[in-house]
Amino acid sequence: MDRTNWTEIEFILQGLSEYPKVEKLLFVMCLMMYLVILLGNSTLIILILLDSRLHTPMYFFLGNLSLLDICYTSSFTPSVLIHFLSQKKTISFTMCVVQMSVSYTMACTECVLLAVMAYDRYVAICNPLRYPIIMSKALCIQMAALSWGMGFLNSLTETILAIRLPFCGKNVINHFVCEIVAFVKLACADISLNEIAIMLGNVIFLYIPLLLICISYIFILSTVLKMNSAEGRKKAFSTCSAHLTVVTMFYGTLLFIYMKPKSKDSAIDKLIALFYGVVTPMLNPIIYSLRNTDVLGALRKLMSRHWFWRKG
Repeated sequence: MDRTNWTEIEFILQGLSEYPKVEKLLFVMCLMMYLVILLGNSTLIILILLDSRLHTPMYFFLGNLSLLDICYTSSFTPSVLIHFLSQKKTISFTMCVVQMSVSYTMACTECVLLAVMAYDRYVAICNPLRYPIIMSKALCIQMAALSWGMGFLNSLTETILAIRLPFCGKNVINHFVCEIVAFVKLACADISLNEIAIMLGNVIFLYIPLLLICISYIFILSTVLKMNSAEGRKKAFSTCSAHLTVVTMFYGTLLFIYMKPKSKDSAIDKLIALFYGVVTPMLNPIIYSLRNTDVLGALRKLMSRHWFWRKG
């Protein structure tokens, strides 16, 4: 097939077509989780924008993380929900590329952003007196922009390399979504350059940020253990607990997906990948709100103001 004739190319997203009853159950579960993602992350963004107490570097980066989670899940969840209830599980070449590139951009950006948030916690605990000077508004904006820019450029590079490939088969993707590795493997041409680019992307956006996060927490742990006050140690650990939980959940699941041996039942692998895509973004605002007096205080303030307006 002519590689430039993209309008004629369609992909079949196989998903769990052989288990229609399971798909109906997954529709309900994913719909509920997607609504929680939208509500939880949107609420967190609104609170950060409206409450002056949350105008700090940590919450600025958290707002970016919430926006990322909304964009990431919105790039594929609506189409997944439609395909759960549809007999025809096809997607056009253009929509497949858009879905693949947007979700890949958000995933890469989140990897870098989590490393930036670890650096923020490192400065806050290891150099608290200079924290306001080091983590200035300008630096925070630059670091956030760098995260988004790096994710976009990596996704753009790999997407351009992918769409250059010719497709001439049945184009069946054994997944719920258009995923770049599965997409590239369908090409009827040499994909060695694409595989090298994907491997380099994994090193840059998976392992290097994880290494930087580990280094940050080694310095944080060293500083905390030197504190004489038990209350000080408790406070320091509490400021890092939410971020550490999110990092463990994000990287733990991601490394498990990529490093575990392929299951004989591909349905299990697909379900793990699907729930990773929706469960982590759903839990992030809950983790950051739980036992966080600043966020809970801002939420109470917003709710009381809304109640006052309604009463008025």
